[in-house]
This record gives sequence, structure tokens and C-alpha cells, in this order.
Amino acid sequence: MTIDKLRNAHIRAELPGLHRSLMDIAAAMNKPERDQALLASAGLSLERALFPLLVSIERLGPIGVVELASGVGRDYSTVSRQVARLEELGLVIRRGSPRDKRVNEALITPGGKEATDALDRAREHMAMTLFSDWNSRDFDDLVRLLRKFADGFGGGKSEMGEAGSEHHANDT
Repeated sequence: MTIDKLRNAHIRAELPGLHRSLMDIAAAMNKPERDQALLASAGLSLERALFPLLVSIERLGPIGVVELASGVGRDYSTVSRQVARLEELGLVIRRGSPRDKRVNEALITPGGKEATDALDRAREHMAMTLFSDWNSRDFDDLVRLLRKFADGFGGGKSEMGEAGSEHHANDT
């Protein structure tokens, strides 16, 4: 048997376990209780649907609302309403793009940055607890391999654009 055939046989044998792990991770990340715990730990009272948008705007902004909607897998009209709600809360502002007046983009306000900083601290606290018994090498391997997987899965780039590649490894 050639090396490629052996490698492919090994991958085929491990794919069901990988798929189960990814499904478990997705299910855990989509639990409303997890989001509520993160928001509570950050000391924020924010609708669950808004905080991933807020974090994306902070990480990638200014970002067009269409691009934001595409990146989070929601339709434009829903995201537009949600960004308007974030604006009402004083966490983001919307403006016409200086590069293309047809594009409405969102960017973070100082209050929004304070909120995302609080989320980052809460996320870090949760992660430190989760990884408390991991050694450095295992953790570094996880970060490197997840980035490699995400890049391959997304066709070689982050789903949220160029900037997402640098930041996605830190986001939930």
C-alpha cells in the first residue's frame, strides 16, 4: 500500500470521531446558557443575538452591514435591524463608507469597545478554567491545528475576511 493510501485510510477511519467532536463543539457553543454565562460574567445585559455582531464589528470594523451579515450567516435585513439596535444602545455607529457611498458600515464606539473588552476578559477567564490542566504544547497544537482546519474549511481564508484570520482563534 502506498503512503497516500495509508494516510487516506487513517483519515477515513478518524472522520466519524472528528465529525462527532465538531458537532459537540457546535452544540455547546450554540447553547443559550453559555452565551448568558459569558454575558453575565462580563457584567453585560445584552440580547444574545447582538453580542456576536458587536464582537465582529469591534474585530473587523468598520465593516459593511452586507459583509457582516454574510460573515455571521444571517440575512441582511435581520443584521441591519440588529446593528440599529446596537446603535440605539450606543455600542456602534453606522455611517456611509468613505470608499463607497452605497455601502453602510458599522464601527465600534468607545462604549462598545468597553463592552467587548469585558467580553474578552470573561472569555479569557472561561478559557483559563477550561485549559487549566492542558500543557503548553497541547494548547499550542490546538490553536495551530484549528487555524489550519478553519483556513482549509473556509477555502483558505477566514469567513469574516482577512482580519478574521488573525482574530478568529480568540473568538467563540
